[in-house]
Amino acid sequence: MDPIVVFSVLGGIVLLLLFGGAPVRPLRWVGQVFIKVIIGALLLFFVNAFGTSFDLHIPINLITSSISGLLGIPGLVALIIIKMIIIG
Repeated sequence: MDPIVVFSVLGGIVLLLLFGGAPVRPLRWVGQVFIKVIIGALLLFFVNAFGTSFDLHIPINLITSSISGLLGIPGLVALIIIKMIIIG
């Protein structure tokens, strides 16, 4: 599937959740976690896009997206450090 289509659909879902909201409290919590994981995937996408000149590639999957999305910038930095120092 084309990455542009995937990011467009995910962006539409994020906008729908942001503007419409979820009427039930547990669904709102799930929606917030889902949005954070998507933001983490976008952060990893930008790290991979700009990291090619530094030979840095972090795979975008559920685990790495969750780490970078839920922990934010410190989680992203931790993934970069793990990739560069530990994995090599």
